[in-house]
Amino acid sequence: MHGSRGVDAPAVLRVTPLTDRTGWRAAGEITLPTRQVWEGVLERLADRDEDVCYLELSEVTFVDVAGASALAATVQRLPRRRRVVLDTPPATLQRMLCLFWPDLSAIEVVA
Repeated sequence: MHGSRGVDAPAVLRVTPLTDRTGWRAAGEITLPTRQVWEGVLERLADRDEDVCYLELSEVTFVDVAGASALAATVQRLPRRRRVVLDTPPATLQRMLCLFWPDLSAIEVVA
């Protein structure tokens, strides 16, 4: 069974800075073909000094386990005062975070 992209369409992840708060907006898929883009965003997030950083994910259609793992690993390396707010993430990402990283309090999910 094929996804909505079709057989030959490559996975795409578009990322732009948020203009109203510190963070980025992502749209597309977080999978093996887009992993480098996702990990680049996470590196920039980790390099920031702000206490709160936002990832607006309402237009992300899919996150694989490796993408969720990269997010969790990045957040686990942040200083204790810092947190990441996931704004409208896909349900699959929320489920993976609850299942594999239930005590990761530095991630906040908002709708």
